[in-house]
Amino acid sequence: MTFLIRLAINAIAIWLAASWVTGIDIATTSDGGTGNDILVVVFIAFVFTVVNAFIKPLVQLLSLPLLILTLGLFTLVINALMLLLTSWITETTDFGISVDGFWTAVWGALIISIVNFVLTAVVPSAKR
Repeated sequence: MTFLIRLAINAIAIWLAASWVTGIDIATTSDGGTGNDILVVVFIAFVFTVVNAFIKPLVQLLSLPLLILTLGLFTLVINALMLLLTSWITETTDFGISVDGFWTAVWGALIISIVNFVLTAVVPSAKR
């Protein structure tokens, strides 16, 4: 159940980042309609959630000295790299997310982090 909640929160965050940041585009087929667009965003959120669950902890462990040196601000760079990795993985399909560059990914990661923080605080969790 926690995975589904995390997936829904990531889907909303990615959709908002694509809406607000120029240079982040969600590529869908034009004839699918709204239901197809939602499935594409859920697919992108699934890939993003899996990347954050398995690859992000390893990257954070390897970059621990930089995280300590920057007092945690390097986490924003790691989040941007995870967004770029998600973009790279999903661009191999017919639909996915495309990010123009590193600084676009930083702005997108900042929006995704803020939306994740707010929605995680609002949505009740089974762990509380």
